[in-house]
Amino acid sequence: MKTRTRSQERILNLLKTINTSLSAQEMYLELRKSKQNMGLATVYRSLEALKLEGLVQVRTLATGESLYSLVQKDQHHLTCLNCGRSIAIAECPVHELEHQLQTSHQFKVYYHTLEFFGLCQQCQAIENVSSPSPS
Repeated sequence: MKTRTRSQERILNLLKTINTSLSAQEMYLELRKSKQNMGLATVYRSLEALKLEGLVQVRTLATGESLYSLVQKDQHHLTCLNCGRSIAIAECPVHELEHQLQTSHQFKVYYHTLEFFGLCQQCQAIENVSSPSPS
């Protein structure tokens, strides 16, 4: 185990306490609220180090925003490209592939994400209402 900086420990504690995914900016604001002053650049550096250590996972949304959380389980989502809504899904068709790749490539997998992009039910309904039907 590597020795972690105080900043890295603060971020790990925040993620354990909050128990949800946060952007680096949201973490920065949460740390400031709790009087744990840390610069935004330090938050990013600490997150990068924790990610490389396999303790933090990152998920990039369709908007380009990155959300960080503790590595606990694999994440799978349906993400709407129109409204940005993200729906967590429990099914995972790639667990067996993950195990095969770890063995065949001697590659240590910390986590994986699976994301499908498209239109949610509400945005499909809006699109269908606003589109004129063919004559």
